[in-house]
Amino acid sequence: MEVSGAPQGGIASPILSNIYLDRLDQFVEQQLIPEYTRGELRRRTPAYARLQYRIAVGKRLGDRETVSALRRQLRDLPSGDPHDPGYRRLKYVRYCDDFLLGFAGPKCEAEEIKARIQSFLREQLRLELSQPKTLITHATSQAAKFLGYEIKVQHADTKITSGKRSANGRVGLFVPGAVIRNRCASYMSKGKPTHRGLLMHDQDFTIVARYGAEYRGFIQYYLLAQNVHRLGRLRRVMEVSLLKTLAAKHKSSVNKMAHKYKATIETPDGPRTCYEAIVQRDNGRKPLIARFGGIPLKRKRTALIADIKPTMAVTKRNELIHRLLAGQCEMCEGLAGLQVHHVRKLADLNRPGRSERPVWVRIMAMRKRKTLVVCERCHQDIHAGRATVITRK
Repeated sequence: MEVSGAPQGGIASPILSNIYLDRLDQFVEQQLIPEYTRGELRRRTPAYARLQYRIAVGKRLGDRETVSALRRQLRDLPSGDPHDPGYRRLKYVRYCDDFLLGFAGPKCEAEEIKARIQSFLREQLRLELSQPKTLITHATSQAAKFLGYEIKVQHADTKITSGKRSANGRVGLFVPGAVIRNRCASYMSKGKPTHRGLLMHDQDFTIVARYGAEYRGFIQYYLLAQNVHRLGRLRRVMEVSLLKTLAAKHKSSVNKMAHKYKATIETPDGPRTCYEAIVQRDNGRKPLIARFGGIPLKRKRTALIADIKPTMAVTKRNELIHRLLAGQCEMCEGLAGLQVHHVRKLADLNRPGRSERPVWVRIMAMRKRKTLVVCERCHQDIHAGRATVITRK
């Protein structure tokens, strides 16, 4: 059997893609771009040039009303001829096995470029283009999708800066609406934000840190987008889900949880509201702070992902890995030969008909855990039905 391709999601996949697709980069940069790039500037649109001449005449005659009217007409016309045969531009960018080409020219030439790339991949690299994903779109009227962003060429004749149309022809990055809806859906049930049962038995610090890390990572990735403010909906959904999770854990209300954990922090864009869980530490050390929110939803042209790995609390943890690292039996506090005892589900610990539950059952039921870290001797006692005491001398 012949196995080919790079493992999807593997840590080596980006490296393997960069190595193998380097030949594609060279083909595009050394052959296609020089061939489909020509001209310094677009020639003037004839109608645009005629209006400029009439404006110059109106200025000499001092006819301000005519000049103003002609300038308004001028803003409805492209200054450069979009059909200029002497002007072409081809740009190329690739990330792993995804690539995007920006082409200023007719659609027939864009189809020709696509066909040549497809032929090169098939003949030289033994690869096939994914036809459903490899599309030719008009960047002004349609959006190209690349690395989770929507990419468009903007057009707005009414956006005037320093007397010129400043938006036309500029490439913009946008958060897709489907991405926001799908992200919100993971925190919702039946159309409303809901709690996350898997986190209800964790500490408040851990819950807030988990929500904060997920929110911060997503927001920072899309800070380059011009419509990043639309992520305010995600913030509201996650905020309610966080408060409902805390409320379910403490058998309290959302309003009480909001009042307990709400805080205000200073940012470069002014004060922002967030939610904080604080764990105080001894010996004069700084407290541990987990935070959700507090990130201004404002576009940053040079945004950098500076996500900090959340620091978890160091006391009263339920996570299995931390209990193992504690290095002692949870029944007799012994230190030798630690093992993990499992049950299939918590309901098995409360089965009817038991007159007296063993100690290990009571411990697991009280802590709401399906695992118990014990020494080898206690583990044998559990399976033999002899585990009836908590400590052993």
